[in-house]
Amino acid sequence: MRSHLLNNTTAEHYRRTVTAGVERVAAKLAATERPFSGVGVDELSPVLDAIDLDRPLGDATAVLDELGEVYLRDAVYFHHPRYLGHLNCPVVIPAVLGEAVLSAVNSSLDTWDQSAGGTLIERRLIDWTNERIGLGPAADGIFTSGGSQSNLQALLLAREEAKVRPEHFTRLRILTSECSHFSVQKSAKLLGLGPDAVVTVPVDGNKRMQTVALAHALEQCVAEGAVPMAVVATAGTTDFGSIDPLPEIAALCERFATWMHVDAAYGCGLLASPERRGMLEGIEHADSVTVDYHKSFFQPVSSSAVLVRDRATLRHATYHAEYLNPRRMAEERIPNQVDKSLQTTRRFDALKLWMTLRVMGADGIGELFDEVCALAAEGWKLLAADPRFDVVVQPQLSTLVFRYIPSGITSPDGIDRANLYARKALFASGEAIVAGTKVGSRQYLKFTLLNPETTAEDIGAVLDLIAGHAEQYLGDSLDRAS
Repeated sequence: MRSHLLNNTTAEHYRRTVTAGVERVAAKLAATERPFSGVGVDELSPVLDAIDLDRPLGDATAVLDELGEVYLRDAVYFHHPRYLGHLNCPVVIPAVLGEAVLSAVNSSLDTWDQSAGGTLIERRLIDWTNERIGLGPAADGIFTSGGSQSNLQALLLAREEAKVRPEHFTRLRILTSECSHFSVQKSAKLLGLGPDAVVTVPVDGNKRMQTVALAHALEQCVAEGAVPMAVVATAGTTDFGSIDPLPEIAALCERFATWMHVDAAYGCGLLASPERRGMLEGIEHADSVTVDYHKSFFQPVSSSAVLVRDRATLRHATYHAEYLNPRRMAEERIPNQVDKSLQTTRRFDALKLWMTLRVMGADGIGELFDEVCALAAEGWKLLAADPRFDVVVQPQLSTLVFRYIPSGITSPDGIDRANLYARKALFASGEAIVAGTKVGSRQYLKFTLLNPETTAEDIGAVLDLIAGHAEQYLGDSLDRAS
């Protein structure tokens, strides 16, 4: 069994085995003609259930053969130009190379004596991101598993900076737009805040937080004896890609002495954009910022970070253990990243971004994000000109929310069902994947465009497929009714 351990004596075995796996994946990527096979849960589950995990195959080639049947054949391929579903991006090759390196070396980024150069690379990338945001010389941060963890840590820091005793946590309030990410509500619960902790602020016609309503909500908090712990502004909402008015929100946070957190998990690609960086004006005033490099920086999952204006606030996540990071290490200025993190053992995910920047440069990443934003503008024009569809808002980033509207008289509930059916039927066909959401109480569909290889022709073709499935559903419904 020791022959399977990666070390100096098995380096050649490692090279052959990993190369064989890479060749299988490369062949599958080259042959992929649609984003999904269309397999159903009831079809695939018995295949997995029949595998006896206590009887190993013993050979990597046999396992790769099996993997082709239980995973590679039926995986959802984000690189395909007709994957238009969730906030999943195709990944750049330098980052995949970084993934291979970090997995093999397997550094843990909690302490200096487990990572050394990895620690310094991560710190340099945090500094680089803070420079792009403009948070100032005292800024710092840490890589995380994703935007939800980044938001949780930011709100933990905000809670502690509010200086409210635990028995009074029910007085704390987090104000955020009705279109913000669900992790804000989840974080409030995990942080032990009251059931009324999250105050949702209405949005305007472009799905951006209304600052007049925010000002009123802040005033009402104070009048009721509540403590506005934080305002969460969103730079790229999940459903609409909308960017809240950051300068105005920053001014209100200053006026009410409230922590300003910007969830830029989606919109962080604008930090590298040669054309659209100005859309993030005001983010430099934030106390904390969430970025997801695995969304608009084209990195493999996971690659996220939480950034803070004042590195001293990270002390709220600091604990010292004699066996890991004793207090004397901080006094000796030994850089242990666990001092800033909610996690202990932590992957060297920063290496992927490092490799990407060193090969492509920031402009290269930003140009790719600019391409998908420009594509969304084209898609909006297609939808606005097509009488079969109702499109909600003109996109700021790369998301389009719309729904099929039949030419004949149909009840709103019938239209909802037709759109739900169209999405489900499209997924089952494997020809394309789109997301769905609700606007008000009505069902809508969503294109999340993060693939520069997707074209306006792809968008048009998928719209035709959606319309076809919806029309088939409505026609079948009429036949059943008659």
